[in-house]
Amino acid sequence: MRVRIFRPAKTAMQSGRAKIQNWILEFEPTDPVRPDPLIGWNGSGDTDRQVRLRFASAEDAVAYAERHGYEYSLTRPKERRVRSKTYSDNFAYHRLQPWTH
Repeated sequence: MRVRIFRPAKTAMQSGRAKIQNWILEFEPTDPVRPDPLIGWNGSGDTDRQVRLRFASAEDAVAYAERHGYEYSLTRPKERRVRSKTYSDNFAYHRLQPWTH
């Protein structure tokens, strides 16, 4: 069985970084999704698709996958770079273009 280990990205509706600190282990789907003939909802016989395990670190998630004999793919997140900038930088002498409205 294959699992995917990743750290989720921040959603567009989220301004903070609170819910992206945990690492997620989720199972890759094994059965295709097909519509139910009676109701028409999409469904599958694969119940592992509903399981998402949260871990504090990637090493914990990898250790869990190895302990249970799962093949895993680890996706490292792209770290953001924060460039500090102050309001006074708008009026600095070393600025290449003049400040305008």
